[in-house]
Amino acid sequence: MSELEPSPPQVDDPVDPLFSRAASPFVRTEAPAPVAFASPPDMSQISLASTWVTYKTQIQFGLAILAYLMVLVGSVTVVQANPHAGWKYYVAVLPVVPAGMVIWLTVKALGRLDEVQKRTQMQALGFSMVATGLITFAYGFLEGVGLPHLNSTYVLPLMAVLWGVGYVALRLRYVFRR
Repeated sequence: MSELEPSPPQVDDPVDPLFSRAASPFVRTEAPAPVAFASPPDMSQISLASTWVTYKTQIQFGLAILAYLMVLVGSVTVVQANPHAGWKYYVAVLPVVPAGMVIWLTVKALGRLDEVQKRTQMQALGFSMVATGLITFAYGFLEGVGLPHLNSTYVLPLMAVLWGVGYVALRLRYVFRR
C-alpha cells in the first residue's frame, strides 16, 4: 500500500445525517452571507407614468364623474336660462353621455376582478336591485294612502347606496368567516 491511497473510513466515525443540525439549539449557527440586491429606487424617482399605471382606473373614473358633474351643471344652467327653447330637451339629456362613460368604466373594472370579487359584487348588485324594487314597490303603496310622490331620479342613488351597503355587509361576512 502506498501513502497516496485514501484510508478507508473508520467504523467508529459518526455519520452526520442531512439537516440534523438545522434546528439544533446546541449548535451555534452562522448568519447567512449577505446577498447584494439592487436597492429600491428613491421616492423622488417615481414617475407620472407609474402613477398612471397604478391608479389608471381610479383616475379615469374620477375624470368621468367630474365630466358628468360639469356637464350636469352646464346643462341645468342652460336649460334654466332658456326655458322656451326647442333644443332644451337635447341639452337636458347631455349628462347621459359622461354617465354612460361611468357605466362603461364600471363594467370594465368588474371584468378585471377575480372570481371571489366578482361573486361578491354580483351578490351586492343582486341585493341592491331586489331591495330597490321592494322599497319602491312598497312606497308606491304608501303614496296611495297619502305620502307625497317621489321623483324617479331617486331610484338610481338608492340603488347605489344599497349596493354599497350590500357590498360592505358581504365583505364583512367574508372577512369574519375566516
